[in-house]
Amino acid sequence: MKILVIRFSSMGDIIYTTPVVRCLKKQLPNAEIHFLTKPAFKYIYDGNPYIDKLLLLTPKLSDTIAQIKTEGYDYIIDLHNNLRTFLIKLNTGIKASSYKKQPILKWLSLKLNTQLIPKTHLVDRYIQAVQFLGVKNDGAKIDYYIKSNYQVNDLLPVSHQGKYVVFIIGATHFTKRMPNKKIMDICRQINYPIVLLGGNDVKHNGEFIAYNLPNVYNACGLTTLDESVFLVSKAHKVIGFDTGLTHIAEAFNNPIVSIWGGTVPELLGVQPYKVKEVLVSGINLPCRPCSKFGLEQCPKKHFKCMNNIPGGEIVDFINQ
Repeated sequence: MKILVIRFSSMGDIIYTTPVVRCLKKQLPNAEIHFLTKPAFKYIYDGNPYIDKLLLLTPKLSDTIAQIKTEGYDYIIDLHNNLRTFLIKLNTGIKASSYKKQPILKWLSLKLNTQLIPKTHLVDRYIQAVQFLGVKNDGAKIDYYIKSNYQVNDLLPVSHQGKYVVFIIGATHFTKRMPNKKIMDICRQINYPIVLLGGNDVKHNGEFIAYNLPNVYNACGLTTLDESVFLVSKAHKVIGFDTGLTHIAEAFNNPIVSIWGGTVPELLGVQPYKVKEVLVSGINLPCRPCSKFGLEQCPKKHFKCMNNIPGGEIVDFINQ
Protein backbone atom coordinates (compact mmCIF):
# COMPACT_ATOMS: atom_id res chain seq x y z
CA MET A 1 0.00 0.00 0.00
CA LYS A 2 1.26 3.48 -0.89
CA ILE A 3 -0.20 6.53 0.85
CA LEU A 4 0.30 10.28 0.31
CA VAL A 5 -0.47 12.62 3.23
CA ILE A 6 -0.94 16.30 2.35
CA ARG A 7 -0.67 19.40 4.53
CA PHE A 8 0.81 22.56 3.00
CA SER A 9 0.95 24.93 6.00
CA SER A 10 1.38 26.32 8.57
CA MET A 11 4.04 25.32 11.12
CA GLY A 12 1.63 24.51 13.94
CA ASP A 13 -0.86 22.71 11.71
CA ILE A 14 1.88 20.58 10.14
CA ILE A 15 3.47 19.60 13.46
CA TYR A 16 0.07 18.21 14.50
CA THR A 17 0.08 15.89 11.48
CA THR A 18 3.06 13.95 12.88
CA PRO A 19 0.95 11.63 15.09
CA VAL A 20 -1.12 10.72 12.01
CA VAL A 21 1.98 9.82 9.99
CA ARG A 22 3.41 7.84 12.90
CA CYS A 23 0.19 5.90 13.41
CA LEU A 24 -0.06 5.11 9.70
CA LYS A 25 3.49 3.79 9.55
CA LYS A 26 3.39 1.79 12.77
CA GLN A 27 -0.10 0.35 12.35
CA LEU A 28 0.28 -0.36 8.61
CA PRO A 29 3.89 -1.63 8.71
CA ASN A 30 3.95 -2.67 5.05
CA ALA A 31 2.66 0.67 3.83
CA GLU A 32 4.87 3.27 2.14
CA ILE A 33 4.08 6.73 3.54
CA HIS A 34 4.86 9.94 1.65
CA PHE A 35 4.18 13.51 2.77
CA LEU A 36 3.55 16.61 0.62
CA THR A 37 4.07 20.13 1.96
CA LYS A 38 5.46 23.53 0.99
CA PRO A 39 9.27 23.85 0.73
CA ALA A 40 9.25 26.36 3.62
CA PHE A 41 8.05 23.65 6.00
CA LYS A 42 10.16 20.69 4.91
CA TYR A 43 12.25 20.97 8.09
CA ILE A 44 9.33 19.61 10.15
CA TYR A 45 9.64 16.22 8.45
CA ASP A 46 13.40 16.18 7.81
CA GLY A 47 14.74 13.21 9.75
CA ASN A 48 11.29 11.84 10.59
CA PRO A 49 11.61 8.03 10.52
CA TYR A 50 7.92 7.48 9.80
CA ILE A 51 7.91 8.85 6.25
CA ASP A 52 9.53 7.15 3.27
CA LYS A 53 9.56 10.19 0.99
CA LEU A 54 9.02 13.93 1.34
CA LEU A 55 7.43 15.73 -1.62
CA LEU A 56 7.51 19.52 -1.97
CA LEU A 57 4.83 21.65 -3.57
CA THR A 58 6.05 23.18 -6.82
CA PRO A 59 5.27 26.72 -8.08
CA LYS A 60 3.09 25.19 -10.79
CA LEU A 61 0.45 22.91 -9.29
CA SER A 62 0.37 20.96 -12.56
CA ASP A 63 3.96 19.85 -11.94
CA THR A 64 3.04 18.55 -8.49
CA ILE A 65 0.03 16.73 -9.92
CA ALA A 66 2.24 15.13 -12.58
CA GLN A 67 4.69 13.94 -9.92
CA ILE A 68 1.86 12.48 -7.83
CA LYS A 69 0.56 10.56 -10.84
CA THR A 70 3.95 8.90 -11.39
CA GLU A 71 4.08 7.61 -7.80
CA GLY A 72 1.10 5.28 -8.08
CA TYR A 73 -0.55 6.02 -4.74
CA ASP A 74 -3.39 3.90 -3.43
CA TYR A 75 -4.75 6.67 -1.20
CA ILE A 76 -4.44 10.39 -0.58
CA ILE A 77 -4.97 11.59 2.99
CA ASP A 78 -5.87 15.25 2.60
CA LEU A 79 -5.24 17.05 5.89
CA HIS A 80 -5.44 20.52 4.36
CA ASN A 81 -8.67 20.35 2.36
CA ASN A 82 -8.47 23.52 0.26
CA LEU A 83 -8.79 24.40 -3.42
CA ARG A 84 -5.33 23.09 -4.33
CA THR A 85 -5.84 19.75 -2.66
CA PHE A 86 -9.26 19.52 -4.33
CA LEU A 87 -7.59 20.02 -7.71
CA ILE A 88 -4.97 17.40 -6.86
CA LYS A 89 -7.65 14.85 -5.98
CA LEU A 90 -9.75 15.76 -9.01
CA ASN A 91 -6.88 15.51 -11.50
CA THR A 92 -5.25 12.35 -10.12
CA GLY A 93 -8.42 10.35 -9.51
CA ILE A 94 -6.81 8.68 -6.50
CA LYS A 95 -9.07 7.47 -3.68
CA ALA A 96 -8.97 10.10 -0.95
CA SER A 97 -10.04 10.78 2.60
CA SER A 98 -10.12 14.39 3.81
CA TYR A 99 -9.93 16.23 7.11
CA LYS A 100 -13.24 18.00 7.84
CA LYS A 101 -12.51 21.69 8.38
CA GLN A 102 -15.99 22.88 9.45
CA PRO A 103 -15.31 26.45 8.18
CA ILE A 104 -18.91 27.65 8.50
CA LEU A 105 -19.23 26.54 12.12
CA LYS A 106 -15.84 28.11 12.92
CA TRP A 107 -16.92 31.38 11.31
CA LEU A 108 -20.20 31.37 13.22
CA SER A 109 -18.39 30.54 16.46
CA LEU A 110 -16.15 33.56 15.91
CA LYS A 111 -18.93 35.98 14.93
CA LEU A 112 -21.37 34.85 17.62
CA ASN A 113 -18.68 34.32 20.27
CA THR A 114 -20.22 30.91 20.92
CA GLN A 115 -18.57 27.49 20.85
CA LEU A 116 -20.47 25.72 18.06
CA ILE A 117 -17.87 23.05 17.28
CA PRO A 118 -16.76 20.24 19.60
CA LYS A 119 -13.61 20.94 21.62
CA THR A 120 -11.76 18.22 19.75
CA HIS A 121 -8.02 18.58 19.28
CA LEU A 122 -6.76 19.02 15.74
CA VAL A 123 -4.77 15.77 16.02
CA ASP A 124 -7.94 13.81 16.75
CA ARG A 125 -9.75 15.48 13.86
CA TYR A 126 -6.85 14.57 11.57
CA ILE A 127 -6.94 10.97 12.82
CA GLN A 128 -10.58 10.69 11.75
CA ALA A 129 -9.38 10.93 8.13
CA VAL A 130 -7.43 7.65 8.44
CA GLN A 131 -9.84 5.61 10.54
CA PHE A 132 -11.21 3.93 7.41
CA LEU A 133 -7.84 2.14 7.20
CA GLY A 134 -8.27 0.78 10.73
CA VAL A 135 -5.74 3.30 12.11
CA LYS A 136 -6.31 4.61 15.63
CA ASN A 137 -4.71 7.35 17.70
CA ASP A 138 -1.86 5.84 19.73
CA GLY A 139 -2.16 8.57 22.36
CA ALA A 140 1.50 9.61 22.11
CA LYS A 141 2.78 13.18 21.75
CA ILE A 142 3.78 14.95 18.57
CA ASP A 143 7.14 14.26 16.88
CA TYR A 144 10.01 16.59 16.05
CA TYR A 145 13.55 15.46 15.28
CA ILE A 146 16.41 17.90 15.90
CA LYS A 147 18.78 17.89 12.97
CA SER A 148 22.21 18.27 14.63
CA ASN A 149 24.04 17.53 17.89
CA TYR A 150 24.01 21.03 19.34
CA GLN A 151 25.49 21.97 22.71
CA VAL A 152 23.93 24.43 25.13
CA ASN A 153 27.32 25.99 25.92
CA ASP A 154 27.76 26.85 22.24
CA LEU A 155 24.46 28.72 22.07
CA LEU A 156 24.05 30.40 25.46
CA PRO A 157 26.25 32.47 27.77
CA VAL A 158 27.60 30.83 30.93
CA SER A 159 24.96 32.60 33.02
CA HIS A 160 22.19 30.71 31.19
CA GLN A 161 23.69 27.27 30.69
CA GLY A 162 22.13 25.71 33.79
CA LYS A 163 18.43 25.40 34.51
CA TYR A 164 16.81 28.06 32.32
CA VAL A 165 13.32 29.04 31.19
CA VAL A 166 12.51 29.72 27.53
CA PHE A 167 10.11 32.56 26.74
CA ILE A 168 8.99 32.48 23.09
CA ILE A 169 8.06 36.10 22.40
CA GLY A 170 7.49 35.86 18.64
CA ALA A 171 4.23 35.23 16.79
CA THR A 172 3.01 36.01 13.29
CA HIS A 173 0.36 38.53 14.30
CA PHE A 174 0.37 41.38 16.82
CA THR A 175 -2.72 40.21 18.71
CA LYS A 176 -0.96 36.93 19.53
CA ARG A 177 2.00 38.70 21.17
CA MET A 178 2.27 40.13 24.66
CA PRO A 179 3.50 43.74 24.99
CA ASN A 180 7.11 44.21 26.12
CA LYS A 181 6.08 45.76 29.42
CA LYS A 182 3.89 42.78 30.31
CA ILE A 183 6.65 40.33 29.35
CA MET A 184 9.10 42.27 31.53
CA ASP A 185 6.71 42.27 34.49
CA ILE A 186 6.55 38.47 34.30
CA CYS A 187 10.27 37.92 33.69
CA ARG A 188 11.19 40.18 36.62
CA GLN A 189 9.47 37.76 39.02
CA ILE A 190 10.85 34.48 37.62
CA ASN A 191 13.55 32.81 39.71
CA TYR A 192 15.46 31.29 36.78
CA PRO A 193 17.60 32.65 33.95
CA ILE A 194 15.37 33.38 30.95
CA VAL A 195 16.15 32.84 27.26
CA LEU A 196 14.04 34.81 24.79
CA LEU A 197 13.35 33.07 21.47
CA GLY A 198 11.80 34.36 18.27
CA GLY A 199 12.69 35.55 14.79
CA ASN A 200 14.21 38.74 13.44
CA ASP A 201 10.79 40.42 13.66
CA VAL A 202 11.05 40.48 17.47
CA LYS A 203 14.82 40.87 17.75
CA HIS A 204 14.51 44.52 18.84
CA ASN A 205 11.82 43.58 21.38
CA GLY A 206 14.18 41.00 22.84
CA GLU A 207 17.08 43.45 22.94
CA PHE A 208 14.94 45.99 24.81
CA ILE A 209 13.75 43.42 27.35
CA ALA A 210 17.22 41.94 27.92
CA TYR A 211 18.78 45.42 28.29
CA ASN A 212 16.43 46.17 31.19
CA LEU A 213 16.51 42.80 32.95
CA PRO A 214 19.76 41.12 34.08
CA ASN A 215 18.29 37.60 34.20
CA VAL A 216 17.25 37.68 30.51
CA TYR A 217 19.31 36.65 27.47
CA ASN A 218 17.99 37.60 24.04
CA ALA A 219 18.45 34.87 21.41
CA CYS A 220 15.79 36.26 19.05
CA GLY A 221 17.17 36.38 15.54
CA LEU A 222 20.48 34.88 16.70
CA THR A 223 19.64 31.18 16.45
CA THR A 224 18.29 29.11 13.60
CA LEU A 225 14.89 27.50 14.02
CA ASP A 226 16.49 24.12 14.68
CA GLU A 227 18.84 25.64 17.29
CA SER A 228 15.83 27.32 18.88
CA VAL A 229 14.01 23.98 19.02
CA PHE A 230 17.10 22.45 20.65
CA LEU A 231 17.12 25.19 23.31
CA VAL A 232 13.42 24.57 23.91
CA SER A 233 14.08 20.84 24.30
CA LYS A 234 16.66 21.50 27.04
CA ALA A 235 14.64 24.14 28.89
CA HIS A 236 13.39 23.66 32.43
CA LYS A 237 10.04 25.17 31.43
CA VAL A 238 8.63 27.03 28.43
CA ILE A 239 6.40 30.09 28.06
CA GLY A 240 4.97 30.90 24.64
CA PHE A 241 2.13 32.34 22.61
CA ASP A 242 -0.03 30.78 19.89
CA THR A 243 2.86 30.21 17.49
CA GLY A 244 4.63 27.33 15.78
CA LEU A 245 7.64 27.09 18.08
CA THR A 246 5.39 26.85 21.13
CA HIS A 247 3.51 23.99 19.50
CA ILE A 248 6.79 22.25 18.57
CA ALA A 249 7.80 22.51 22.24
CA GLU A 250 5.07 19.97 23.00
CA ALA A 251 7.23 17.29 21.39
CA PHE A 252 9.60 17.37 24.37
CA ASN A 253 7.02 17.23 27.16
CA ASN A 254 8.46 20.21 29.04
CA PRO A 255 6.06 22.04 31.35
CA ILE A 256 4.48 24.75 29.17
CA VAL A 257 2.63 28.00 29.75
CA SER A 258 0.49 28.57 26.64
CA ILE A 259 -0.64 32.21 26.48
CA TRP A 260 -3.61 33.20 24.31
CA GLY A 261 -4.61 36.75 23.44
CA GLY A 262 -6.93 37.55 20.55
CA THR A 263 -7.22 33.89 19.52
CA VAL A 264 -8.56 30.95 21.51
CA PRO A 265 -7.44 27.31 21.46
CA GLU A 266 -11.00 25.96 21.51
CA LEU A 267 -11.79 27.47 18.12
CA LEU A 268 -8.67 26.08 16.45
CA GLY A 269 -8.38 22.84 18.41
CA VAL A 270 -4.69 23.42 19.08
CA GLN A 271 -4.44 23.51 22.84
CA PRO A 272 -1.23 21.82 24.14
CA TYR A 273 -1.35 18.15 23.17
CA LYS A 274 -0.30 15.31 25.51
CA VAL A 275 1.79 17.61 27.72
CA LYS A 276 1.90 16.45 31.35
CA GLU A 277 2.22 19.90 32.95
CA VAL A 278 0.53 22.81 31.20
CA LEU A 279 -1.06 26.15 32.03
CA VAL A 280 -3.33 27.62 29.37
CA SER A 281 -3.49 31.34 30.14
CA GLY A 282 -6.14 33.69 28.78
CA ILE A 283 -9.04 35.81 30.00
CA ASN A 284 -12.72 35.92 29.08
CA LEU A 285 -13.78 39.09 27.30
CA PRO A 286 -16.89 39.93 25.21
CA CYS A 287 -14.59 40.83 22.29
CA ARG A 288 -12.48 37.66 22.47
CA PRO A 289 -11.74 35.96 20.16
CA CYS A 290 -11.48 38.85 17.72
CA SER A 291 -10.16 36.60 14.94
CA LYS A 292 -9.34 33.01 14.13
CA PHE A 293 -5.64 33.46 13.31
CA GLY A 294 -4.69 36.87 14.72
CA LEU A 295 -4.73 40.54 13.63
CA GLU A 296 -2.18 43.33 13.18
CA GLN A 297 -3.85 45.48 15.84
CA CYS A 298 -6.49 45.26 18.54
CA PRO A 299 -9.88 46.16 16.97
CA LYS A 300 -10.97 47.75 20.27
CA LYS A 301 -7.62 49.58 20.79
CA HIS A 302 -7.35 48.46 24.44
CA PHE A 303 -5.69 45.04 23.93
CA LYS A 304 -7.08 43.82 27.24
CA CYS A 305 -6.79 40.17 26.19
CA MET A 306 -3.01 40.43 26.70
CA ASN A 307 -2.61 43.46 28.99
CA ASN A 308 -5.02 42.08 31.61
CA ILE A 309 -3.75 38.49 31.73
CA PRO A 310 -2.86 37.77 35.39
CA GLY A 311 0.90 37.41 35.36
CA GLY A 312 0.89 35.95 38.87
CA GLU A 313 -0.42 32.55 37.77
CA ILE A 314 2.26 32.35 35.09
CA VAL A 315 5.02 33.24 37.55
CA ASP A 316 3.71 30.73 40.10
CA PHE A 317 3.61 27.94 37.49
CA ILE A 318 7.21 28.63 36.45
CA ASN A 319 8.61 29.08 39.97
CA GLN A 320 6.82 26.19 41.66
